Amino acid sequence: MDPHSKATLVPPFTAVPVPRHLVEPVRAPSGHLTSTAERGSFCLAVCTCGWTGPARRSRDLARRDATRHTAG
Repeated sequence: MDPHSKATLVPPFTAVPVPRHLVEPVRAPSGHLTSTAERGSFCLAVCTCGWTGPARRSRDLARRDATRHTAG
């Protein structure tokens, strides 16, 4: 079998900017501004402090990650 020598590298999620129209802002009492962003078939939580949650297929789990971040 011939090896795949013409494969292109895919940049990591951190290299792809978050589209502004996909961000759902959620205010927290701690002053952090968290939101969820969709990248392909994944959803992840992001915060204005620079924190990024793991990529999830469930939007609800990404929202829970954001809630846990602002609580702790």
